[in-house]
Amino acid sequence: MVISTLADTVLRQIESIQDTVNETLFEPVIRIGVTGLARSGKTVFITSLVANLLDRGRMPHLVAVAEGRIEAAFLQPQPDDTVPRFDYEAHLGDLTSATPRWPDSTRAVSELRLSLRVRRAGLLAGLQGPRTIHVDIIDYPGEWLLDLALLDKPYEQWVAETLARAQARQEAAAYLAQVGQVDGTAKLDEPQAKALAAGFTGYLNAARAAGYYDCTPGRFLLPGDLEGSPALTFAPLPGDGRGARGSLRREMERRYEAYKRAVVRPFFRDHFARIDRQVVLVDALGAIHKGPQAVEDMRGAMADILGAFRPGQNAFLTQLFAGKRVEKILFAATKADHLHHKQHDKLTAIMEALLRAARDRARFAGAQTLALSLAALRATTEDTVTHKGQTLDVVRGHLLETGKQVAFFPGELPQDPARLLTPARDGAEKWLDDDYRVMNFAPSVLSLRPGDGPPHIRLDKAAQFLLGDRL
Repeated sequence: MVISTLADTVLRQIESIQDTVNETLFEPVIRIGVTGLARSGKTVFITSLVANLLDRGRMPHLVAVAEGRIEAAFLQPQPDDTVPRFDYEAHLGDLTSATPRWPDSTRAVSELRLSLRVRRAGLLAGLQGPRTIHVDIIDYPGEWLLDLALLDKPYEQWVAETLARAQARQEAAAYLAQVGQVDGTAKLDEPQAKALAAGFTGYLNAARAAGYYDCTPGRFLLPGDLEGSPALTFAPLPGDGRGARGSLRREMERRYEAYKRAVVRPFFRDHFARIDRQVVLVDALGAIHKGPQAVEDMRGAMADILGAFRPGQNAFLTQLFAGKRVEKILFAATKADHLHHKQHDKLTAIMEALLRAARDRARFAGAQTLALSLAALRATTEDTVTHKGQTLDVVRGHLLETGKQVAFFPGELPQDPARLLTPARDGAEKWLDDDYRVMNFAPSVLSLRPGDGPPHIRLDKAAQFLLGDRL
């Protein structure tokens, strides 16, 4: 295992040197990772970002667009032949059809290359022709990224932490009862192992549906082609020690280690470790609606995610000896169109407070960070109504379930984020003073002028942060 780790490290360093030479002498490449937890809008974000870089009429805050220096944008085959292509055309078709619908969520790694032909800026711009900059966008489930925290956890630690969380969740009652009937020191029985893995998977799916975020291992939720394999046929079993060879608990530990070695580590090596800039999408409004426990759980999950990053400045010697580091991290609270614009600053402040510790750690390591509230595709319009003598700033949209148009007021977010984060940290079961609600809006029928991408909120500011310095 040590030899394998050393070999992976050497290979990663060689690839980093090759990438550095290629980007320095030929056409620069920016690799942007996009992740988040379930229903945070990763697919819509990528689709709208690409569409708005191809047709840039709605991107005034991207400086290279405002200066008219982007001459052309075009899609090319992605450089990694073994990675599926992000199905941009199908997803855009879903959003722009006569009966638009939200595209299917991310279930595996995919990639897309967008190339930009950009005129140079500065005093010597006239002496040099335009250059081509490639933007490689890598889409992957946030549930898989959470697994990176498992690399440093032995089986016993993972079991203790997982079962401690489960004790406080009613969704885990069936699994805990199942585990209570099992003797981990008994000889391995494969049907019993499968039943335990199935019970544990059922708990994880129920916990995620209830609004919990730290549901690892992530491949239990999104198994892909690993479904039914021994690498996914394990579960947390309480007990002292490893157990005798051939025992159920010993085999569970072995499969847990195999999962880290054969599933998590290759993901880190092949995809995550090569990212230059990272987008982390968060459905903060959804967590607030579910209550204090969901907010605290999301805060912990996002801290775990960011703990997996190796932020810092990409210098040549850094790449030569240690591989690439993430230079910039964008934390984006999605679905800002579910709020009137007067509340967007409050949502951004909550986002910043929610990720304060993680952001400070990233900044200390040298990475630039930015928190934004945005909507990659705007599905609502704003209005002001009078209700029971009170003036309310609302949004209007069509409900996803019924298609009925409604005017929606989600509640007034607090000016001070501590009003949400303090009860969340203290373990409160519900908000004391406020009732926050969310609606599931369907995408609106779009009528786009030539040269305009889909309507959005602050997607151009996100693009400026991620790409502006390289354009």
